[in-house]
Amino acid sequence: MPATEPLYRADPYLRDCTATVLAINDRGGIILDRTIFYPTAGGQPGDRGGLEIVGSGSCPIATTVYDEDRTTIVHVPAEGAMAPQPGSSVRLVLDWETRHRHMRMHTALHLLCALVKFPVTGGQIGADESRLDFDIADASAVDKDQLTEAINQLIAADHPVSERWISDEELDANPQLVRTMSVKPPRGSGRVRLVAIGENGSVDLQPCGGTHVRSTGEIGRIVVSRIEKKGKQNRRIRLAFA
Repeated sequence: MPATEPLYRADPYLRDCTATVLAINDRGGIILDRTIFYPTAGGQPGDRGGLEIVGSGSCPIATTVYDEDRTTIVHVPAEGAMAPQPGSSVRLVLDWETRHRHMRMHTALHLLCALVKFPVTGGQIGADESRLDFDIADASAVDKDQLTEAINQLIAADHPVSERWISDEELDANPQLVRTMSVKPPRGSGRVRLVAIGENGSVDLQPCGGTHVRSTGEIGRIVVSRIEKKGKQNRRIRLAFA
């Protein structure tokens, strides 16, 4: 199957685009030659929206995922929706409000990583609340109110958010860049994408394939809503929009 061009990677602010249907898989998923829809990965939910089929209506998209090969991007139609035929031209329209909230939250989680200097054991991004789990033995090492104040200072400073690519070999030579214990950066293409917050990553620098805002000021005010004990050394820190 030819690869889908991930337009969201070059420009996460694209809200619509045209594409051609390459195939419909055996589960009814739609595969396109290019897409602005981010597929579920790294704790970030897959995008939803709609496909406007040229000359024959529309097809709501409930979510976007990777196929079993972990490379093919599949647009999952809502139940009962009419899927376009292979070869059809379609216009993709993103549920921008939800995606933008995911972008803001995802960037905020990077700031949380910058503040909490412990390994990350898991995480999940949501449109209203997100979380990161950290390997922390001493619960007193993190304080809800102090973290809320510190993360909002980083947001208010309006640090730039950028990206650059390094080789697999460069990542191997700098293992400290990887903060997650269970989820490893995607490998195999010969290069790995780094997301940098602050000039030259002065605030945070780590591998990530998700979508982010252009600067921390775009996140808006955040609160650390809860810190939970999830095991002997696991602390779950939850963020919410204020």
